Amino acid sequence: QVQLVESGGGLVQPGGSLRLSCAASGSFFSINVMGWFRQAPGKQRELVASITNIGTINYTDSVKGRFTISRDNAKNTVYLQMNSLKPEDTADYYCNAEASRFAQGRVLINTYWGQGTQVTVSS
Repeated sequence: QVQLVESGGGLVQPGGSLRLSCAASGSFFSINVMGWFRQAPGKQRELVASITNIGTINYTDSVKGRFTISRDNAKNTVYLQMNSLKPEDTADYYCNAEASRFAQGRVLINTYWGQGTQVTVSS
């Protein structure tokens, strides 16, 4: 199975920056997509950014120009550089990965979630 461990959350002032990291470990053949979701208090979880193993990137409109997602395939790690943070970015941020693995002669694809890291943007 795959475990995802996030780090880098914290408290920052508006306009500040944070860098989130998510490292994948466990048994898998490849990770096809890694991304970040967030869930603000009282709101539904939403996709923030995603990146495929060939570098295709997608951002939600509200973070374009401020956030940058990157991936180190050798380390099975995805990063989210968050600049110009706004109070509305406050949320729990969750790492997500879609991974393939071999099991009994078959390729299995599963989605995995990290436990979340808190980001608070406030004065």
